[in-house]
Amino acid sequence: MNVTHVSERQLTDFLVENQARFYRLAYSYLQDREEALDAVQAAVCRALERQESLREADAMRTWFYRILVNVCMDALRRRKLVTLVPPEVLDAGSYEDPLPADGDLARRVEALPPEVSTIIKLRFYEELSLKEISDITGCNLNTVKTRLYTGLKKLRVSMEGANEA
Repeated sequence: MNVTHVSERQLTDFLVENQARFYRLAYSYLQDREEALDAVQAAVCRALERQESLREADAMRTWFYRILVNVCMDALRRRKLVTLVPPEVLDAGSYEDPLPADGDLARRVEALPPEVSTIIKLRFYEELSLKEISDITGCNLNTVKTRLYTGLKKLRVSMEGANEA
């Protein structure tokens, strides 16, 4: 069996083409521009150091998102505090607005348990498939589906409660 590796050029092209998406995902976890940029940089360095473990170009997206999510989760563990920053406080930068236009919804997603909010962010912010989310999080596909359903149900109840108030 011939084992092939993804070339450094393929990986570099992928990283450059998707840097804004990576930043948006990191920001959705860290809620801080500088920390998000640092997380993306750390994930890129880690990916370049470990590129020999990536054998298929088709797996590159899932492989890198897993690295990035792990870097963000490590940063949150170090911080042990999630700070919510309203989008209007953000300074203008070279990246697109990292959060959805509905800041209230973003805060409600952040209020969900981390394992649920991660799945919602990957599914709706990054438009990943449930299978890709399963690979990134290391969770069984049925667990991903259950957490997604549970999270969406909690969001709906939360939003309906806000509309009635």
